[in-house]
Amino acid sequence: MTAELAEQLKDFPLYSQDGKQKDATCVCVFEIGLIRWYVLEGQPEGDDFTLFSIIVGMAETEYGYASVKEMEGITVDGSRYGLGTLSIRQIPDFKPCPLAEIQDKRLQDFLSRLYDEP
Repeated sequence: MTAELAEQLKDFPLYSQDGKQKDATCVCVFEIGLIRWYVLEGQPEGDDFTLFSIIVGMAETEYGYASVKEMEGITVDGSRYGLGTLSIRQIPDFKPCPLAEIQDKRLQDFLSRLYDEP
């Protein structure tokens, strides 16, 4: 968690984007392999930071809360594939934007299932 991201999230505390649906701003994206955390909100919680995100690439795409400390502790041994140890990292060049503008089919399919009229 960078100081810059903590500063950005001051404008997006938990519950600040309730009801915005596809217009909610994605502040940043974390990734490991094909798994993505599209972060919408976050705030300090004691000596940790709680993020509210849409997680894609796991068994199910879903909204959920994540602890930055827990995320920092996740590693995957990719040595058998010549990759070394993988850890969750923030995508460095991501610019905050509405969810509707993100080019990720899994994310857009999830949002359409929730919010588009049948």
